[in-house]
Amino acid sequence: MQDGFDLTTIIFLALAVFVIWRLRSVLGQKTGAERSPFKPVERSRTEPQNRGGDNVVRLPGVDRVAQPAPAAAPRDWRGIAEPGSEVARGLEAVVQLEPNFEPRSFIEGSKVAYEAIMIAFAKGDRKTLRSLLSKEVGEAFERAIAERERNRQTLETTFVSIDRAEIVAVDVRNRVAHVTVRFLSNLITATRDANGKVVDGSAETVVEVPDVWTFARTLGSRDPNWQLVATEAGA
Repeated sequence: MQDGFDLTTIIFLALAVFVIWRLRSVLGQKTGAERSPFKPVERSRTEPQNRGGDNVVRLPGVDRVAQPAPAAAPRDWRGIAEPGSEVARGLEAVVQLEPNFEPRSFIEGSKVAYEAIMIAFAKGDRKTLRSLLSKEVGEAFERAIAERERNRQTLETTFVSIDRAEIVAVDVRNRVAHVTVRFLSNLITATRDANGKVVDGSAETVVEVPDVWTFARTLGSRDPNWQLVATEAGA
């Protein structure tokens, strides 16, 4: 028994180290459209808050502050955005202010952030959520967690895969960039009551969940961190 306990402890320690490293290094079926675990949160136009040295998901491509780049020929965004599209023009606006921005790396970082936030929400991990969310989104998540606790319910979420993550909108105003990403993930999610009975979802069924999340950051600032500023159920 002692050997089994030691092995389990080592496995969980290894998983914890892996998750922390990922956070620091970046930022069967139901029928019909499945709902997101989150209620929609409208996008705010306020500037993202500076979280200081908190544990954050640092979305790649903005590690160094850079001066605005001179006008240049439009870049080739094939695989990310159609030439001449609104998304392509938005990406051009971002790289004018931060030439080091790399959308493919941003997408990979957003996937890490998506998974980290979903898991933190399920666990009621308020500390992690505060470092990843804007004030408005954080308050909405806090209300949902508090309601779950009042009802003595627990939420279990297991990621199976993130099948798709694509930038669907980019908006830059007053140096604040809002980048919207549509996710399509496969999850196992279940809500249990105080007696452990499943009252929503399934502890065994894999569910396809579409989500549309918007991340924001003040371009050119020394803070490299992006925050989640809006969520909505995707189609």
